[in-house]
Amino acid sequence: MAAAPPGGAGGSRWTWRPVARDALLARAFHSCTELRGRLYLVGGLLAGGAAEPSADTVVLDPAGPAVRTGARGGPRRSHHDAAALGGRWLCAVGGWDGARRLAAVAALDAERGEWEAWAAAPGSCAPAGLSSHTCTRLSDRELRVAGREGGTRTQRRYGSIYTLRLDPGARTYRYREESYRSASRSGHCAALLPTPGPRPGHQLLLFGGCDSAEPEVAGHWRHGEIREAPAAPLLTEQLSKLVSSGQGSRHGPRGLRHHSCSVVGPFAVLFGGETLTRARDTICNDLYIYDARRAPSLWFRFPCADRALKRVGHRTCLWNDQLYLVGGFGEDGRTASPQLCTLDLFL
Repeated sequence: MAAAPPGGAGGSRWTWRPVARDALLARAFHSCTELRGRLYLVGGLLAGGAAEPSADTVVLDPAGPAVRTGARGGPRRSHHDAAALGGRWLCAVGGWDGARRLAAVAALDAERGEWEAWAAAPGSCAPAGLSSHTCTRLSDRELRVAGREGGTRTQRRYGSIYTLRLDPGARTYRYREESYRSASRSGHCAALLPTPGPRPGHQLLLFGGCDSAEPEVAGHWRHGEIREAPAAPLLTEQLSKLVSSGQGSRHGPRGLRHHSCSVVGPFAVLFGGETLTRARDTICNDLYIYDARRAPSLWFRFPCADRALKRVGHRTCLWNDQLYLVGGFGEDGRTASPQLCTLDLFL
């Protein structure tokens, strides 16, 4: 790797390097999902204080510019989450439509280029309404949904955990509430990571969205029970070198929300967000890495002095062994970034 440029990320061993700039990417609290070798951006807020979310769908191809799709019936959503299923479907789950919080599922059929509103199957136990929740793919039929239900007047003091069963053939979905609950979280992230120790498996960890600095387990699976994330051997090796460099402090995020999180091998990579621990200068630009290779797992914090990299409501996405940063509001909390950036590590 090349040496770090002077001033890059405040002299740190990492930075977000801009690789594209397009007004279609300028949004926050959207979803960003890889499907069929392209990134799909759905909805979001185009500016701070916007009265209602966008209903457009933007596709970003590595070989070309961002394009607004002509897909009809796109959901008007922000603060939602999305997952790709079966190499064909992009399912947007829950979110805010400008008037209320939803638990409904809308699906883009990438083959036909059309959005569909799927129906709740009989017996579905749907949440009261979801926003700033997480939605993690376990298989091409099941997602794990975690987060606090309802608005500020109706929300519970705990977070509910649901298994969301999807049936693309019938165009239906079914929620099942799990028997265990989490702390009350909103604007958190979720990471499906390998379980350290002699028995291989995976666990779903929730980070942030409340005052606690400790991750919380939202599910365990034995080896082979779930679909693992795509491999990223080069980036995994680089992250391993970074956490071994001695440059990071052993501190995890506390009171962080609306940050991004991507799983890269045994690492969860968190960036930016809004801190609940101070009243001013709340939008952050620090990089956190959670190392789950052994027990106990370790946190590493890599600070950044470049205020231009402050982000909230953004997304990161693993794509072709590189980690990309898309959108988000900057330091003022109102202006959306039109940049597509990639994580560069200088080792």
